[in-house]
Amino acid sequence: MIKGYIQGRVSVFIDASNIYHSQKRLGWRIDFRKLLDYLKKETDLREIYYYTARDLSSVAQTKFLNFLEMIGYKVRSKKVKFIKDKNKEKEGFHKGNLDVELTMDILETKEKYDTLMLLSGDSDFGPLLQLMKMKYRKRCLVIATKHSISIELIKCAKYIDLKKLKLQIQKDKE
Repeated sequence: MIKGYIQGRVSVFIDASNIYHSQKRLGWRIDFRKLLDYLKKETDLREIYYYTARDLSSVAQTKFLNFLEMIGYKVRSKKVKFIKDKNKEKEGFHKGNLDVELTMDILETKEKYDTLMLLSGDSDFGPLLQLMKMKYRKRCLVIATKHSISIELIKCAKYIDLKKLKLQIQKDKE
């Protein structure tokens, strides 16, 4: 299914935050070993990156990220920051954006791939994909859910709805 959208060597860039929210909406989780195996089988996979904010106190997250690295993912992470709400003393939110790191890796590794596969629906990546297509002649494929894909990405890349890959990449019920 994915073969019709790619060409040549493939590198994959996963925006963990975006995919996490997509999984919640879909009601099923991705098995990242199955995803890797599927991509190795269906593409000439060169590299696969995973970008996430890191909670250093989470043993489960540390185990998961170590597992990803062990099976071949290149994990990029940074510590989650707590942003206080100026108006409320004890309230705020956690933030950990890795869009810049993802962008840098796409640009710095561009000689290693012909097709750039992005697992994210974030509109912020629209100008980057346009640049990769127009200036560097890269094929761009976005995998996201129909509820999380931005119109900017649909306009500048091929698009596959994540739920179409469910049979190949869904995590078994625990």
